[in-house]
Amino acid sequence: MSVKTQRLDKFLTATTDLTRSLAKKALHRSEVTVNGEIVKNSALQIQASDKVCWLDEPLTLVGLRYLMLNKPLGYECSSKSSHHPLVTDLLGDLVNKDQVQSVGRLDVNTSGLLLLTDDGQWLHRITSPKYRKAKVYRATLASALIADAEERVIEGLQLDGDALPTLPAKLERLGPLSAHLTLNEGRYHQVRRMFAALGNHVEALHREAIGRLWLDEDALAPGQWRELTEAEMALVAAQ
Repeated sequence: MSVKTQRLDKFLTATTDLTRSLAKKALHRSEVTVNGEIVKNSALQIQASDKVCWLDEPLTLVGLRYLMLNKPLGYECSSKSSHHPLVTDLLGDLVNKDQVQSVGRLDVNTSGLLLLTDDGQWLHRITSPKYRKAKVYRATLASALIADAEERVIEGLQLDGDALPTLPAKLERLGPLSAHLTLNEGRYHQVRRMFAALGNHVEALHREAIGRLWLDEDALAPGQWRELTEAEMALVAAQ
């Protein structure tokens, strides 16, 4: 059976925040050791049993990450921003956090549950329209809902600019000016546009669940994050 190996420079970029060029410079400066010996050859093949250190700090190859974040207002889910900070800025010193992507997006003015990962296949399974993963939003409204709002949401709403009405959704009143809306699709600003189609305006929007996974608001204050447990990963993947 063959032993899986990896180039030393690639190993360094996968376990630190060094770019490929910076990794090579670190090697030339004799900052990297493999099994206690200084190595300058960036093409050296590293095995899982090898002990690699940079500046005397041992490095461990990080596996795929699956994170839950309580997104605060004012942060963007894109990879680059010119107007607002990015959600990845909230991940602190997480190694190679630029490789982590949001699983779907929340706009700048929406808070709540955001999943992040560097597992592209898992991301696709959660976001692909064919799986119709349910998402639950709590909306604070400008005025009371019309009497037949629930029925109209179930039937589907015709949104301005869209050729087809929305898929059947679930609306639950929580109070005079608040409601849960559960969707199985993800159109542009869909929640706000649906309430607009009902003659209302969303004052605040917060996502509480994806699939069967609910935001852990008892443990995560806005801006905080943690890794998903295996049980939670099963919940979000469940149909």
